[in-house]
Amino acid sequence: MAAKKVTVVISQGQGKNPVQRQLEEEIAAALIMQPDVDVSLVPHLYDMSGDHTGLLFLRSVPGNLVVLSWLYPRAARWTLARQGVCGHEGVTLLKSEDEDDEELETESDETQEARGIGSRDVPNRKLYFLDLRGHATAEPYLDEIRRIADEQSVQTIDLMQWISGKPKAEQLERYLHPERLLSTGAANGNGNGQESSPTNGNGQSDVPEPVKRRWYPVIDYSRCTNCMECIDFCLFGVYGVDSLDTILVEQQDNCKKGCPACSRVCPENAIMFPGHKTPAIAGADGEIAGLKIDLSKLFGAPDGLAAAVAERDVELVADGRDAVGMTVGIPKRQSTKPPQQRDELDDLMDSLDNVVL
Repeated sequence: MAAKKVTVVISQGQGKNPVQRQLEEEIAAALIMQPDVDVSLVPHLYDMSGDHTGLLFLRSVPGNLVVLSWLYPRAARWTLARQGVCGHEGVTLLKSEDEDDEELETESDETQEARGIGSRDVPNRKLYFLDLRGHATAEPYLDEIRRIADEQSVQTIDLMQWISGKPKAEQLERYLHPERLLSTGAANGNGNGQESSPTNGNGQSDVPEPVKRRWYPVIDYSRCTNCMECIDFCLFGVYGVDSLDTILVEQQDNCKKGCPACSRVCPENAIMFPGHKTPAIAGADGEIAGLKIDLSKLFGAPDGLAAAVAERDVELVADGRDAVGMTVGIPKRQSTKPPQQRDELDDLMDSLDNVVL
């Protein structure tokens, strides 16, 4: 039955952190009672394979979509885009608790797409991405979802057939804690403690498919200029090109776990590893290796290119291959790129250089 609702998807954390699970459950329980919202839980966006039922569900949503995840919004957007869940990024008014009250300067969708090669065949809908790490309580997320729902009138298909009015206690328990059903088998009445998959009214399993932690690069095509420096630098066959000679992640399982080297050499900071501990590499706004003033250099730390080469050599040696250092795939760094406009920080650094001299 068709209903004018906004679809909200909560992407669960990778581990079993009780604080994270409690926040997810509080948001889901509150949204179930909202008549203008359809809510679903899926595993971590980054860990789902292309044929996972969670992604099949996400691809089936035709209208606007609100996604809550433990990822930076940019990483969440392009992780879904590579799996065919696309749309124009909707504007959210939700700020994290540690974000300044001052208005931040952000680039519009149009500005970013003009800068990079952009995506092809983007459907005429909006995707809203909310970072679950921004607040410790559910209410800020619920307020923002209500605001979006009030503004949007979305024609969606009600895929959660058991939600009709107030859900029963056992339905809510099954929805929020499917893993408990696997631990005892008692929910299915088998009484023998064996694992069995409970089903909904359609005969489909309500227990989510297992996922494992993954590691692969995600390309932000609003920044990517198709310069091919990543494919030249990576020696593990991760990258390829499509029929239109556009760069893509072709063999993601070839990527070496924990190695973010290609993200450091990308001149546009268009390559993300959502699982990395460094915010800029994980998808936060900002540059990865090209900070205007890299204070780490004052203490002898390697710059981004040197760090990338070292990381690549470690993985080559681990594969039984020879380290290549700076002899293979070193980016040209876009020598024709116009220099950035000088500012007070440049003058300060020049003054420090003069003092040293």
